[in-house]
Formats: sequence, C-alpha cells, structure tokens
Amino acid sequence: MLGFGTPKKKKIFILLGHPDKDTLNGALADEYERGAKEIHCEVRRMNLGEMQFDPILHKGYKVRQELEPDLLKFQENVKWADHFVIFYPSWWSTMPALLKGLIDRVWLPGFAYNFIEGGYMWKRLMKGKSASMIITSDTAPLIQWLVFGDTTNELKKGILWFAGFGPIYVHKFGYLKHFGQKRADRIKNKVYRLGKRAR
Repeated sequence: MLGFGTPKKKKIFILLGHPDKDTLNGALADEYERGAKEIHCEVRRMNLGEMQFDPILHKGYKVRQELEPDLLKFQENVKWADHFVIFYPSWWSTMPALLKGLIDRVWLPGFAYNFIEGGYMWKRLMKGKSASMIITSDTAPLIQWLVFGDTTNELKKGILWFAGFGPIYVHKFGYLKHFGQKRADRIKNKVYRLGKRAR
C-alpha cells in the first residue's frame, strides 16, 4: 500500500541512452530503476547498446524505412508508459549519435505526432505523459550553460515537448572527469531518490 506523500504508482519506461551499459550512466539507470521498483512502480527498460537497428535514415523521410523489432518494442514501451526516463551523456553538447539515430527512426507521424492539414499545426500524441532527462557531463552544468547555452533543448523541446510530454524534468550531473568514488556514490544516491519519487 502506498503511504501518505508517496507518488501514485506509475508505469515507467527507462532508456539507457549510453551505447555502453558498463558506465556511470548504466549505474545511474540501475539506481533509478531500484528506487522506482521500491515504490512499486511497473518498470520496463531498454539499453541502447543492446538494441539492434540501423540508426541511419538512408533516404531521409522520403521513403518509409521498415522498423526493426527493437524499434517496434521501443515504441510499444513509450506508449505503455506514464513516465519516460532517458539517461545519456552530453558529448559535444548534445546526445550520442546512436541515441539521435534511434529518435530519427522512431519519432514518426502516427506515433509521436500528426500534422494537421496545412502543415503548420500538429497533434501531440504523447499528451498525458511526463518525462525525465538525466544527463552526465565532464563539464560543470553551470559552466556548460554559460559557454554553450541550453544544451538540452534538442531533446527536451524539439523532441519530447513536440510530442506532448509534460512536465519534463531535467537533471544534470557534472563535472565528472575526476569525480572520485565518493562523488559517484552521492550522485547514485540522488538518482536513486529520483526513482523513489518517480521523477
């Protein structure tokens, strides 16, 4: 039974967007998953590096490129979930290429959105769902923002918000190049607590 102040039980889909699961990102995804399960959320998870698909749109969107089974499973999990959580490292102030390739392949009309006749307005098919972005970087988040601006907009607004997700929570962790085990443990604990809040 959920106690007072405990978030309503949610269906959560976790995507580890780092191509290598044996990384800090993988460990953070583990902690979030552990926390979410402790409050009895239903959790599904996919690890990007274990998915089999072609990340390249060879003809752009001119020709329909058939979706591989893992991409169909990804779409099914996003539609199933109340809350979508993406873990990824910021490389050159954006997401890894393989993660962008995944989005290019699956974020399609009929799944994430539909354009209304005329092409200037669109229907956002993911309304009613929330999302979290958990991002690691070798640069301190404040410094990254001051030098490069908001590096989360591509995913937060151009992809998630465009499809109707909201609210969208952004959690950034850096400077990580020489973070040490104590700092890594503190970050893991913070992400574990995010999982316990389904945030």
